[in-house]
Amino acid sequence: MGTPADLRYTSDHEWARLEGELVRVGITDFAQQALGDVVFVELPTVGRTVDEGGTLGEVESTKSVSELYAPVAGEIVEVNDDVVSAPDRLNADPYGLGWICVIKPSDSGNLRLF
Repeated sequence: MGTPADLRYTSDHEWARLEGELVRVGITDFAQQALGDVVFVELPTVGRTVDEGGTLGEVESTKSVSELYAPVAGEIVEVNDDVVSAPDRLNADPYGLGWICVIKPSDSGNLRLF
């Protein structure tokens, strides 16, 4: 699987895509491969605020449990409920249908990273 050029990546293997003034977040192809078959996803709640590097939720696979971290501080404005009912989407399409959440950054200056 190719690595999309329009994304930014964290050291914890999350990706972030700037969409206007919002940031869509997911896990990298490398992360989903290392996890193995994803069987459970815990998402953050809409309206919750997160700190940069703060925990968003977790992903459980047949091999391990891994926490998800926020690439920017801000408010969760959308979550991908489809990955809760079909967690294998993280394995099948980590850069598309397998996204985790959308964050509205609390500091628009953070958008300069994109």
